[in-house]
Amino acid sequence: MLNILESPPAGLLDAEAVGLLELLGGPTLLHLPGRSPEPLFVSVLLHGNEDTGFYAVRELLRRYHGKTLPRAMSIFIGNVRAAAAGLRRLEGQPDYNRVWPGSDMPTTPEHELMARIVAEMERRQVFASVDVHNNTGINPHYGCVNRIDHRYLHLATLFSRTVVYFTRPRGVQSLAFSRLCPAVTVECGKPGQPHGIRHACDYLEACLHVTDLPIHPVAPHDIDLFHTVAIVKVPESVSFSFGELPGDIRFLSELDHLNFRELAAGTQLGWVDGASIPRLEAWDETGRDVSERYFTIEAGRLCLRRSVMPSMFTLDSQVIRQDCLGYLMERYELIDTEAE
Repeated sequence: MLNILESPPAGLLDAEAVGLLELLGGPTLLHLPGRSPEPLFVSVLLHGNEDTGFYAVRELLRRYHGKTLPRAMSIFIGNVRAAAAGLRRLEGQPDYNRVWPGSDMPTTPEHELMARIVAEMERRQVFASVDVHNNTGINPHYGCVNRIDHRYLHLATLFSRTVVYFTRPRGVQSLAFSRLCPAVTVECGKPGQPHGIRHACDYLEACLHVTDLPIHPVAPHDIDLFHTVAIVKVPESVSFSFGELPGDIRFLSELDHLNFRELAAGTQLGWVDGASIPRLEAWDETGRDVSERYFTIEAGRLCLRRSVMPSMFTLDSQVIRQDCLGYLMERYELIDTEAE
C-alpha cells in the first residue's frame, strides 16, 4: 500500500526514523506546494538503515514550517518497516532501490508501487530528482548520475565536485527518473553523522531555489568524474573475513580505507586460503563476468590486476551478502560538448 498525503502528518517533524512505521503505516508519498509548481522529487529510506535523508528532509521542513517552499516538493519515504528494525531490508523484502522501472528482478508488489510513483511524478512534470543514501564504508560525500548530460552534472556538483557515472545495477531510483528529468543520487557518508544531515539538508534547500539547470559544460576544475566499470561480489560459496579471522578470503582489516584512492596494479586486497578458492567476482555494465580482468591471486595474495579506484568497499558482512562488496571505477574524461 502507498500512502499519498498533501500535507505533513502530525508528528512528522519530531519523528525518528525507527518510529515512522507506527506514524505512517507504510511507504508514503508526500506532496507539498511551492512557488514554482514543477516539483523537486526526493526519496529517502529506500534502505531502512540509511536515515540521513529522512533527517535532512525533517530539518528542511522545520526550516520552512509555516512558510511557502520556493518550489513544490514531493517526498517519498520508503522502507519504513526496515527502518523500524534498523536494517537495510527485511528478510523476504526486495531491495527498495532495485525495483524501480527498468529493474531486471522478478516482478513484486514493490515494483508496481515504484512504477505508480514514477507515473505520478511524470504527470506532475517533475523538475529534478534526488535520491539520498548513506554507505557503510569510508567514503567521501559524492553524487552519482546515470547520464552524461550537463544538466545532471550541474545538479550533482551542487552537492559535491566528486561525481560517479554508472548504469548498473538496474532498477535504481535515479535510473528510473533519469528519463523524466535531471536525476542524481547523493551519498552522504555513514548514517548518524550530523555533518551528513546538514550537508544533505543544505543541498536540498539549494535545489529548491534552482530555477533552471544549465546545458553548458561544467568547468573541468569543478568536477572529478569517475565511471563505475564493475560491481564486486563475494561468491555465495566462499566464506570471508577481515584481518586475522578465518575465512576462504581474508580481506584487509581496513579495506574500506581504499575507497576513492587510485590504486596501482598489484595492490593487495587480502589473502586466499587454498588454491581452489575462486577469486572475487566482478561484473561489468553489460553483465559480463570480468573477474580475471581486475583480480589475480599471487602466492595466496588477492591483488588487483590493473589500476582502478574502489568505491563503497564495506566491512559490513550483511551488506556484502545482500548486495555487494563494492564497486570499481576509472576516471571519465568529460567531452566538452552540449548536453546529450
